[in-house]
Amino acid sequence: MKNRSVRWLILGGGLAVIWPVLPASLAAELSPATASGSQTRVLDWNTGANKSYVIPAAEVPGFLGALNLFNRSFLDKTVYGTTVRTARNNLGNLSLDYDADPFNVNQFGHPTEGAIMFGSARAAGLNFWQSLFYSNAGSFLWEIAGETERPSFNDLITTAQAGSLLGEALFRMASLMLENGGQRPGFWRELGAATLMPSLGFDRLVHGKRFKPVFPSRNPPRFWQLRFGVSADDLARDNNVLDTVKRQEVLLDFSLAYGLPGRSDYTYDRPFDYFQFEFGALSSAHTHNWLENLFCRGLLWGKEYEGSDNFDGVWGAYGTYDFASPQVFRVSSTGAALGTTIQWWLARNVALQGTLLGGIGFGGAGTNPIREKRDYHYGVTPQGLAAVRLIFGERTMLDFTGRGYYISGTGSDDTLGTESILRGNAGITVRVLGRNAIGLQYVASHRVSRYNTVRATRQSVGTFSLTYSYLGDTRFGAIGSRD
Repeated sequence: MKNRSVRWLILGGGLAVIWPVLPASLAAELSPATASGSQTRVLDWNTGANKSYVIPAAEVPGFLGALNLFNRSFLDKTVYGTTVRTARNNLGNLSLDYDADPFNVNQFGHPTEGAIMFGSARAAGLNFWQSLFYSNAGSFLWEIAGETERPSFNDLITTAQAGSLLGEALFRMASLMLENGGQRPGFWRELGAATLMPSLGFDRLVHGKRFKPVFPSRNPPRFWQLRFGVSADDLARDNNVLDTVKRQEVLLDFSLAYGLPGRSDYTYDRPFDYFQFEFGALSSAHTHNWLENLFCRGLLWGKEYEGSDNFDGVWGAYGTYDFASPQVFRVSSTGAALGTTIQWWLARNVALQGTLLGGIGFGGAGTNPIREKRDYHYGVTPQGLAAVRLIFGERTMLDFTGRGYYISGTGSDDTLGTESILRGNAGITVRVLGRNAIGLQYVASHRVSRYNTVRATRQSVGTFSLTYSYLGDTRFGAIGSRD
């Protein structure tokens, strides 16, 4: 009886949080034309006609209910054995805390959960900001009724905010995959899109023709690459003790630049009309951590500009979600930044692309792997990024990227604890035949931590990689040409 009651509580709470828009939307869902089946309603992405507030309002609590039942059945009955009483206690005690979950659960698992809830609203035709509301409402609902523990401040940020940024990037990539399949995308495109964004695949499958129209990308200028290779940790230091690790691993990574500046017929009037997505995995069985990095930055609001006939850019406010896990530590941050992304033709066959960002976020960092106790902390995080790519015709590409994070004691679970983290990479990619290329990359990561109760730590690691790449095009994403 208690399990049944909590499921009704989750469903009722989901409906309550969208009450301001529910009556009109519910009336539209139950209109005579729809109920009788005399008229097929189809989503129009341009006008917003036939979008739905009600469908994601039911799907989000349904997803959370299923997740709760799975977790309590197979993971931990104590944590996930929620009842009406535990939900009432959490609702009555909203003094937010920091939980003690493992780093990957908080900084990757929760954003993934938020991306699915965000995607449910996006698939139903809602825009970015409306979908952000659903991911926040779902995150709050989970904190109240999905777990017996007190609501967690860090989970509300990573689930809803990081999840929405990650969700929009995945939604755009899934939509692009479908759009390139024409009027009727084939089975493999549908499967690929559903893998990237499960809630989009679910709505396309369950709701018939209602949500079959594909989100219009407006043909963004883009470049992607898929890389396979081997890597070796060259040097590692822990409190200035040098260890020549030479640990070999297999790597897989994927990157996509979507909406690159340089084309006059492309505009930036929707969130994530420009974004950069990077994903990297390693065969790290010894650390039980296969995810090495996940970076996502997208333009939330911005304007394009021209510096000259050969210089184009876009500037504005960006949303960022970063996760990095080199061999000796971990860092993750969700933030907002001001900055710019440019393309500049330096010579006839030489193009420079770059991004410069500075902002603030909420981040966490700590030692990797975690043993016995939680050894990472959260805090307000000033952060910055500088990325430069030099493209030489159709033969060679040079990449340089630097990231910095300062996880302060402000808003922290350890007011005297701080983390200073720098990560930089340099790489060269040479095209050898068609879209096939080989490359060499070096990634360096450095961390200095000071805690109130744990000894100060200095850690660094460097990794060399030799890779094979399959490229999105032979020009490495260079847009247009020099006049």
